[in-house]
Amino acid sequence: MTFHRQTRDADHALFTLTDRVPTAVDSTFRRLTRSADHSVLWMGCAAVCVLYGGRARRGAVRGLLSVAGASALANAALKPLLPRRRPPARTDPRFARRLVPIPRSSSFPSGHAASAAAFATGVALESPAAGAMLAPLAAAVAYSRVHTGVHWPSDVLVGAAVGSAVALSTRRWWAVRTAEPARVDTAADAPALPGGRGLLVVVNPQSGSSDTIAADLAELLPQARIELLDPDTDLEEHLEQLVTTVRPRALGVCGGDGTVATGAAFAHRHDLPLAVFPGGTLNHFALDVGSGTTGDTARAVTGGLAARIDLGAVTVTGPHGHRNRIFLNTASLGGYPDSVRLRELWEPRIGKWPAAAAAMVAVLATASPIQARVDGIDTALWLLFIGNGHYRPTDQVPMSRTALDAGTLDVRYLRADRRWSRTRLLFAAATGTLGSTAVYQQRDVTSVSVRLGGPPVALATDGEVSADGTAFEVKAVPTALTVYRLPDAQLAP
Repeated sequence: MTFHRQTRDADHALFTLTDRVPTAVDSTFRRLTRSADHSVLWMGCAAVCVLYGGRARRGAVRGLLSVAGASALANAALKPLLPRRRPPARTDPRFARRLVPIPRSSSFPSGHAASAAAFATGVALESPAAGAMLAPLAAAVAYSRVHTGVHWPSDVLVGAAVGSAVALSTRRWWAVRTAEPARVDTAADAPALPGGRGLLVVVNPQSGSSDTIAADLAELLPQARIELLDPDTDLEEHLEQLVTTVRPRALGVCGGDGTVATGAAFAHRHDLPLAVFPGGTLNHFALDVGSGTTGDTARAVTGGLAARIDLGAVTVTGPHGHRNRIFLNTASLGGYPDSVRLRELWEPRIGKWPAAAAAMVAVLATASPIQARVDGIDTALWLLFIGNGHYRPTDQVPMSRTALDAGTLDVRYLRADRRWSRTRLLFAAATGTLGSTAVYQQRDVTSVSVRLGGPPVALATDGEVSADGTAFEVKAVPTALTVYRLPDAQLAP
């Protein structure tokens, strides 16, 4: 018996088994299969994930990208190449309530099953918990295609395999951010503050913090002084006033990476331990340092548990002289700072995420190379990235770092002085081969010098445009800041 015949017989046998499913669920599966038309169901699920935030939000983005790829592959490529007739029409009146209009396209493979599996798998790569919740729904959508008579079982199985494979392949050009905090081997002495006594916490409600974050902090640390930052108040000036008045033993910051970076620079300058409470949209540093929840940080504060971490320092020479900046995560020149400025301009009208996407597209379409000398070597750049510590992966867009006290900078830049550099970059990014292309450079150093041969360009530190300059001296400052942090053994991944 040939494989083709075995598959056909199995299809007919499994297809017939659906006749035994109680008729009470017929309308449910009919509505479910229609809701997945044009991926409307998955766009709705993505919206819920975005509202939930955190890893689920990233999962929604990866899931929708996976759906787009899986749908294109299944419907535009495989169906025309592998034509197959749909199951025969059912004439028995008992099945009338189960049927939906039969599409005219090839039955093989199932595009609905491909999209369902792609979305659930894409979300699961970023958020296993959200993926587990979506898996039964994806399986139900896939089965509904057989139950309503528009696909053979093998169409659905192959479609689901295609969708899962496409979602898994996204890791080649967009690495999955690890859930584990970065390693820190340098312990530090910090005062234990029972109930938060002696702790000053500044909360920036504009960073994406929940409406209850201040109340949650007050419950966890009832003796701490908690200050809500007014949107029109300069954070540095406000901190200077508060520290002079309150004289805290430690400084706490609740907000996004920009807010945390400002607090870190202030804590470093005044030799205060820093407590980081996640209160932003992405919370990159809070996740790296192990402050996954406000409760984690509160436990470290009350127990006096802390570590020493590195900072990055950059001296900017520009039209207004020299400026010194501290960064916790990253510094960058080129396209990213320009896109941040456009995003901030458009954000009040169209929202943060649409503005960010539109700004990046606009900048990439009109970008001009930056003529620069990097550590004495002349080159032309599209973008220069400097990470505080070693980031991974090295051959893709950097997503996470391995340690917070490595004593190094992770320097990466996209070269514009190679033929067809944009095309080569796009191809390498799409295929996950950045590490092997000559237009992408990566190295670990303790310092880097960048001098421009043209007009000043913007520097972004920790996601915020901070200065314009023509020369940038960047160095790693090892174990420069004390941060409250639970020991590795107590951190949940």
